[in-house]
Amino acid sequence: LYSRFSNLDKGGNGFLTREDFLRIPELAINPLGDRIVEAFFADSVDDTVNFRQFLKLLSCFRPVVSEKNEDEINSLDGKLKFAFKIYDADNDNVISLNELLAILHMMVGDNISEEQLEVIARRAIEDAHRLNGVVDEVINETSSINFQQFCAAMKAGE
Repeated sequence: LYSRFSNLDKGGNGFLTREDFLRIPELAINPLGDRIVEAFFADSVDDTVNFRQFLKLLSCFRPVVSEKNEDEINSLDGKLKFAFKIYDADNDNVISLNELLAILHMMVGDNISEEQLEVIARRAIEDAHRLNGVVDEVINETSSINFQQFCAAMKAGE
């Protein structure tokens, strides 16, 4: 892993930048690549990632070893927190209808009409609310889901 880190660190600075991550071919071609890289830097103070932080980030992509330990990034909860960061573009701890629509646009491009995407986004928020006991709420532009609702929706889809 240190060899991979060193290869990505083109400047030989001992840390990685957003640009270093975006040179990874799998991230460069991923429609959510920019959002994934943003999530990598969500907790960064100086917009860099050192080797220790790099190892922690990579553990997000390993199989779940524990559903119980909430502090571990390799737990189900840790993976859900990382996924939530990808959707929560403005870091306000909720996923708004507009954020969900933006992610859907990134994923499907022009293959689905705007009306269909809006129906999918509204239904996703409605389902997340329903799974958390919120019923008969009108879904509109101010609707959102919090982390707890997001987790319930993701776990229901397993």
